[in-house]
Amino acid sequence: MNIVILSRNANLYSTARLIEEGEERGHTIEVIDPLKCDLIIEKEKPTIYYKDRYLDYVDAIVPRIGTSVTYYGCAVVRQFEMMNIFTTVTSEAIIRSRDKLRSFQRLSKAGIGMPKTVFTNYSRDVEEVLEHVGGTPVVIKLLEGTQGIGVVLAETKNAAESVLEAFNGLQARVIVQEYIEEANGADLRALIVDGQVIGAMKRQGIEGEFRSNLHRGGTADYVKLNELELKLAIKAARTLKLPVCGVDMLQSHRGPLILEINSTPGLEGIEKATQKNIAKAIITFIERNRN
Repeated sequence: MNIVILSRNANLYSTARLIEEGEERGHTIEVIDPLKCDLIIEKEKPTIYYKDRYLDYVDAIVPRIGTSVTYYGCAVVRQFEMMNIFTTVTSEAIIRSRDKLRSFQRLSKAGIGMPKTVFTNYSRDVEEVLEHVGGTPVVIKLLEGTQGIGVVLAETKNAAESVLEAFNGLQARVIVQEYIEEANGADLRALIVDGQVIGAMKRQGIEGEFRSNLHRGGTADYVKLNELELKLAIKAARTLKLPVCGVDMLQSHRGPLILEINSTPGLEGIEKATQKNIAKAIITFIERNRN
């Protein structure tokens, strides 16, 4: 098969591993920068032009679309979809997952556990917002933040008020969530491929840091999920129609809670922590659905 990885950097760990595993299984793998694609839209003949050729020979794509290029990147994925080319993650699913508020609304309707969350339109009544999530401390998140950027722990009412005023002044939309103290700065990431959990790790933030992101110095170790955690991860991925994704959960006294769902999860941390070949599983998923 001719498989295209939509990525801006062929040297990134995740992209390099997909190339390695794809070629190992006899496929032709090509890395294409989605921002350099021209979308040609005409009656009954959607096409994509890249550098000096039309991409009419592609059998499947693997989107590795960064958050900063979501709009154009998803337009490229959508164009491939219009050309009836298989994609590991659809454009709509990526857009859905990148909108934290929209994701939580859908997960809530599906009966999926999550921290109490409030979204408000630049409200100045901070006390009322805090009451909705059970009081301080609270976590305040930018709707479009990634890798722990734009996530603040406010331990007092005054701190929460200051943070919300600052974000409101920048006209930045945020959500306010209850702080799950018993999680102790750790979370679980389940890696989903073809609707099943194929690996999981526990990420622990550094001393004094409530965010567990590996990009912020956190550590990761293999973990075996219990039945509730497995079911929650699979249901969350299905709810957002993401056959390949990373599902982040917090361990709480009332059971596992969904923290976030990543439609283009990195492979480095999960492969090293679990010693499992996640990249190969993704290529196999393409083979099963394309053949």
